[in-house]
Amino acid sequence: MAGDLHALPNSNSVGASKDSSKKAKEKRKKKKKRGGSKKKMTVEQTLAFKSVSEWVSQDQSSFVTAASCVVDDFGVQKSLGRGGEKLVFELHSHSKCSDGFLSPSKLVERAHGNGVKVLALTDHDTMYGISEALDAARRFGMKIIPGVEVSTIFSPRGDSESDEPVHVLAYYSSCGPTGCEKLENFLANIRDGRYIRAKNMIEKLNKLKLSLTWEQVARIAGKGVAPGRVHVARAMVEAGHVVNLKEAFSRYLFDGGPAYSTGSEPLAEEAVKVICETGGVAVLAHPWALKNPVAIIRRLKEAGLHGIEVFRSDGRLSVYSDLADTYGLLKIGGSDYHGRGGHGESELGSVNLPVLVLHEFLKVARPIWHSAIRDILEKCAEDPSESNLARIMKFARIPSLKGGFSLNSNKDVIDRCLSLWLTNEERNSAEFEAISLKLSQISFNQGGSTLL
Repeated sequence: MAGDLHALPNSNSVGASKDSSKKAKEKRKKKKKRGGSKKKMTVEQTLAFKSVSEWVSQDQSSFVTAASCVVDDFGVQKSLGRGGEKLVFELHSHSKCSDGFLSPSKLVERAHGNGVKVLALTDHDTMYGISEALDAARRFGMKIIPGVEVSTIFSPRGDSESDEPVHVLAYYSSCGPTGCEKLENFLANIRDGRYIRAKNMIEKLNKLKLSLTWEQVARIAGKGVAPGRVHVARAMVEAGHVVNLKEAFSRYLFDGGPAYSTGSEPLAEEAVKVICETGGVAVLAHPWALKNPVAIIRRLKEAGLHGIEVFRSDGRLSVYSDLADTYGLLKIGGSDYHGRGGHGESELGSVNLPVLVLHEFLKVARPIWHSAIRDILEKCAEDPSESNLARIMKFARIPSLKGGFSLNSNKDVIDRCLSLWLTNEERNSAEFEAISLKLSQISFNQGGSTLL
């Protein structure tokens, strides 16, 4: 009997074992829900990953191999460890050149520290910081997409009382926009309106017995920077009128708020058309902030809109993803990083964009950028002025050259630019070989240009 007693399992130990097993199962379930299961890429994902990684690394000596990565249940690529890297795109960021807190170079440095491989600098109504960002990116082996976030107004029926502010992101090729003067004049007009707008906001705050001066706001914005609401809000914090930026916006500066004011923003449809005409990809920014997103998306699609933001750091927003499907638009996203700090701001590189989303974005963008690069180079070949070549060099990651624009020859310069902007297949095409040959026969120097 004693032997039988030893053979029988202890009831307490059986209960504990069942509890332990149950807890382990629940833990595995939670872990799976939270992070998704890792699995091998599908054929479609593998091809997409290869295409995206080749584009990212076309001007570098090596690139990520699809074999070194897996994807989770959401199609986001994950590294398998040493030798494999995640392709992180950050498609929405701001620097001190508009209302961000970091310089373009510091922004690039922070993005690099967060594992970002491709960074779009999208300052409000200016591309002034692109050159500095390109210089910084060269040090870290990163790719920069020259961009801008254009401030616009949507007017449903021409009724100003129903006007709604809308922001449209523009993404350009590594060669920059075509019709550079057209885009710059368009943006300059908006920036001029930002000065008027800021002064109007200051006047409204003063009427509310909140003393603020133009000098305070201008100092915070910095030399040459068109002030925005953030700069006014920072001046309010500095003056002690509010505790933080959040209070400044929630009480006074929100759309339609007691101190809110508009500037000289163009109609949203006009902005989309200008972006398309200058070789850019037009994307509606943060549609979740709009009062009437369906009407706006419908109207902007008719004007040429290419995509809308759908992904945020907290995931994909299904309602806007469905709208993108309905209107045949790209789905992208970015952190909208400003560097303000605090728990409410998404970090650079925090938005997980699935590899198929990146591939679709580039599938639409690259032909547009390819045409833009061709047009810019053809214009330079037809009018070989130093200013035209300088415009090309502005976006080429080549250090400034003293005494003229030649390395060993003009062909070296052009070939170097093309290797940064195009794949081998693209630059070996007949059209680009002809343009390259024509440009290589022109001598660019400080005194002008002559045929060799």
